[in-house]
Amino acid sequence: MASSRPATAALLRALRRTSTAPQQSSRAAATSLPLRTGPGPAATTTAAAAAAPLQFRRPSSTSSSTYSSVSPEEVEHFNILAADWWDPHGSSRLLHLMNPLRHNFIRDCLASQPDPSPTPTRFLDVGCGGGIFAESAARLPDTTKVTAVDPTPGVLAIAKGHARRDPALRGKLEYKAATIETLPVPTKAEECYDVVSVFEVVEHVSSPAEFLDRCAPFVRPGGWLIGSTIARTWTSWFTTNLIAEDILGIVPKGTHDWRKYINDDELKGMFMGKGWEMPRVMGVVYVPGLGWREVKGSEKVGNYFFGVRRAA
Repeated sequence: MASSRPATAALLRALRRTSTAPQQSSRAAATSLPLRTGPGPAATTTAAAAAAPLQFRRPSSTSSSTYSSVSPEEVEHFNILAADWWDPHGSSRLLHLMNPLRHNFIRDCLASQPDPSPTPTRFLDVGCGGGIFAESAARLPDTTKVTAVDPTPGVLAIAKGHARRDPALRGKLEYKAATIETLPVPTKAEECYDVVSVFEVVEHVSSPAEFLDRCAPFVRPGGWLIGSTIARTWTSWFTTNLIAEDILGIVPKGTHDWRKYINDDELKGMFMGKGWEMPRVMGVVYVPGLGWREVKGSEKVGNYFFGVRRAA
């Protein structure tokens, strides 16, 4: 009986949390909704503050000198996870397993262009974390340069240390302690990037719509902004918050705030009328024992990739 106590305790915690589970409507919120902002206890917000999904709240100031998309709580949380970032069985295990699908999706996006032939590619990886994607992108034969930025000191130190182990990355991969707001905006088309990637980032920033607007000038005409995020549904709350974090523990507690998730139709609306082509999306599902798999239609309920091409 003693061995069942942890599972029982986890189940009781899960049952207690169901009273503050997300509402079925994506635009409704409970009077006091848990706001998961880090490894510490959940905070609560008032009904007025919870009146709209977080991604539609505009920052009070959008001045380039004052506005930052970075949440200090998110930086603190990911600093804690830095040490085992490159452990394929550690806290970033699901990111390691997802990385091959990232490259598959990028190849599909580039192949859909009017001229799909391979060309030298420059990447800007925003919110690069420990460098799982940045390193793999730098090793691609058509890659000429990867610039990877992140505001989290501990995670960036891990990324730089790991890259130093591979001499072949020298000159192709550069890490910078920066945010999209502090990077110099390109003034010429040749200074822009062919692919700007934001994998597992937009659900962690303070204002996703504003953040994506800040990324736009870095994408060359005809280039791509490509990333991934999670739909805001009952299913995603159940799988990412309750199961993955609270019961199975395969994702560190506090990693996800359900209210920051973005439905694919909401995300598409963030690009409308701003010089982008129609976004494409691909739903993916984690299958235990098999890894991540593309599942058509699953972008409506959980994890998905998105890619949007800047008008040439």
